[in-house]
Amino acid sequence: MAIDLDTLQKSVKQDTAIRRVQRLQPVGGQGDKVFPPTYPGASQKEPARHVFETRRINRDDVRCVLLDSVQSQANRLEEALLTAIRAGTMSMPYVVVDFDGQRSTNYDLSDLGEITSLDAPHRVFDAIIRDSNLGDKRFTETNHYKELQLAKPTNATSVFKLNPTSLLFGAWNSTGEGGGLGAKFARCIVSEVVGVGVQEGQKRAVRIDPLGIRAEIKVVGGPIDWTVGERGKGSKKPSEISHSNIISNLVPGGVTIDYALHTAVISFAGLRRLRFPETQDENAGLTVLAALALVALTQQDSNGYALRSRCDLVCDGKAAFEIVHQDGSTKEMEISSDDAVKVFKESVSVAKNAGFLWNEEPIRLQPQERLVELVALSRAKALSGEAESDNQQ
Repeated sequence: MAIDLDTLQKSVKQDTAIRRVQRLQPVGGQGDKVFPPTYPGASQKEPARHVFETRRINRDDVRCVLLDSVQSQANRLEEALLTAIRAGTMSMPYVVVDFDGQRSTNYDLSDLGEITSLDAPHRVFDAIIRDSNLGDKRFTETNHYKELQLAKPTNATSVFKLNPTSLLFGAWNSTGEGGGLGAKFARCIVSEVVGVGVQEGQKRAVRIDPLGIRAEIKVVGGPIDWTVGERGKGSKKPSEISHSNIISNLVPGGVTIDYALHTAVISFAGLRRLRFPETQDENAGLTVLAALALVALTQQDSNGYALRSRCDLVCDGKAAFEIVHQDGSTKEMEISSDDAVKVFKESVSVAKNAGFLWNEEPIRLQPQERLVELVALSRAKALSGEAESDNQQ
């Protein structure tokens, strides 16, 4: 059965969730090595590591590895939505900070392009948005910002109006004052990719220097301002400034897996915690968010699972979406990317009629002069070869 607006509206009102568990394989075929993300060790002396854990699958304890975290998947789903918006497939409210033409001293920051509430770390509450201007007025002085400061799960209308994906993927007004008092919005969609039945691999990095620089020649200084120096205090090998041959020891690198599982859950119970006072039908807004989640998931399917270098996955068959009823029973639902976009557009029309404000064009901001200066000074230090201290926050 294909999804339609009526089915989604009823499910959002009375069911628990929509889920899908999609089985994946490496594009290179079963048994091909894939590379999970690496995370810092427990201490500075410990090397970066993959995240392994034992999961209970079909009543067996199975060793698994994290291939794409919930946070990373949220970013990828937002990226899929932004791609669809820029392709003209859909439109929705969001906020843009445009760095085109922004300069400070000798640095042109135009290469930063546009940073939006779909790719900023804290979404619509991010400091990049906070420290920008709407026309000649600071964003913090606008009605938009003042309304955001009052937003909370029981009064989420202002967030819906400016950037509904912040309600879907979760957000925290960490600098909130006002009535919101730093309100937090929990995720209503959780998506994760894990490798099942994992065996660890190893790798060894080798760099052969085409200049033939010998390790016994010493240098003094950093990678930018170094000079040839004598043996003694402060001298170092050329390999420490990326010259000479570099051969590392064997270290953990990559894994082989039986298969990967992509599990995605859109929580209707979570959506129903959001309230929209002064609208005529709160369920209309919740249906928009549910439809938006379906668009994100199906657009990601179209884009493919190129998670990172040497971690390219492909679907192993096609899994159906399932509506999960309150008693735990399920009903399969066919949802293509075209179906999802169609239902989403229909849900927006219903929400508008119910009193929800919906901007088809983004709110465009420009970074404040002090933010431009902050970025430019950071670039100046980076280009001078000045390393950032490990204990800097």
